[in-house]
Amino acid sequence: MPVEKFEGPLRSRANLFKTHPSLTIILSLLVLILAIFTSASNSVIPRLGLLFGHLTPRHTPTTTTTRHVTTAATMTTIYAAELEVAQLAVQRAAQLTKRVFREKGTKGAVAKDDASPVTVGDFGAQALIIAALRARFPHDAIVAEEEAAPLRTDAALRERIWRLVRETRLDDVAAEGLLGGAVADVEDMLALIDRGKSEGGRRGRVWTIDPIDGTKGFLRGGQYAVALALLEDGDVKVGVLGCPNLPVDDAAPLTADIGANQTDEEGRGVIFSAVIGQGAWSRPLRTGALAEGKRISMKPITEMSSASFCESVEAGHSNQSEAARIAQKLGITKPSVRMDSQAKYGSIARGAGDIYLRLPTSKTYQEKIWDHAAGDLIVREAGGQVTDTKGQRLDFGVGRTLATNSGVVAAPAAVHGQVLEAVQEVLGLK
Repeated sequence: MPVEKFEGPLRSRANLFKTHPSLTIILSLLVLILAIFTSASNSVIPRLGLLFGHLTPRHTPTTTTTRHVTTAATMTTIYAAELEVAQLAVQRAAQLTKRVFREKGTKGAVAKDDASPVTVGDFGAQALIIAALRARFPHDAIVAEEEAAPLRTDAALRERIWRLVRETRLDDVAAEGLLGGAVADVEDMLALIDRGKSEGGRRGRVWTIDPIDGTKGFLRGGQYAVALALLEDGDVKVGVLGCPNLPVDDAAPLTADIGANQTDEEGRGVIFSAVIGQGAWSRPLRTGALAEGKRISMKPITEMSSASFCESVEAGHSNQSEAARIAQKLGITKPSVRMDSQAKYGSIARGAGDIYLRLPTSKTYQEKIWDHAAGDLIVREAGGQVTDTKGQRLDFGVGRTLATNSGVVAAPAAVHGQVLEAVQEVLGLK
């Protein structure tokens, strides 16, 4: 085809740009914008999502590798909202439990029944935590320990819990607003408590709640924890523990009397928290906005003879005689530190203790996921390893219990294999 046939159209286009120079500028800008958008789409789109409608990475299925990238951008976006809400919700619930303890003076042996202070604390703390989750993450499932059925038939107990829930709030207006504010009325409180009936599993987002982990520790003025964790597809992503009776000082060593008479006086009360791939932290437990936090890590064990290990106060919760044999096999000379609740996880995560053993006392007993989810993540993010006595990771995707696991062995990653070997030899698993 002759070249002359093309010259007319080309000359016409050239004349068009000469007579309308603004078209040249517009076209150049469009090309530039397209180039920028194409090269930066991977970062632009997520940021737009964060600004509009909370379309954060937590709602978008991604690979594990993507979630664990620890760039400056991801460190400030992945699970940031969940972590803040979880910490504030635990902080508010802890205020209610402390008030229950103070009002009834529950030191010593107080029987646990439907009207006991610890049960009042359980129901009230659970209602407040679920209220915050409903306000911020209304579509998430919840696995919690309590149900509202007993309250529907006991007016006196119901009104007592309602008074506590109605009157408990954070001192900081912005922090309280972030949790959705006050519970509407008694019926709303009952409905909130009953939102914790999920069966859990391996699909979707599930929060686990233990409103007072360590019943007997709470009653004796010893250690207990308000525990909250987020699971995604069966894996723990966020974990928070509020421990009102632990020392704020991360360097304070565990003492033999830490399991009792450790009321929330000055210098006590700490929140432990962790996000998958982002480390573990501690901060003082406050009544308003969150206090400044600092990173924690497990203490390296240079000599096993100087190590300390934690176990449950109650012999029915862990086989203490076998734990003593394990300590002897490892060469540990210090006596065990006995304390209730997931405060043990927090204590070893910050280096106040070294090893946590929870040995099976029954072949049929199944641990509850809310008793371990938060602590498991906090220890692992602090540089530890957590398995069962067979060396398997704790499986939080089975349901409401750790049905496929038996016992718990938590220790610094560098010595976990050595500790596990001793456990298996004593238990006859090798």
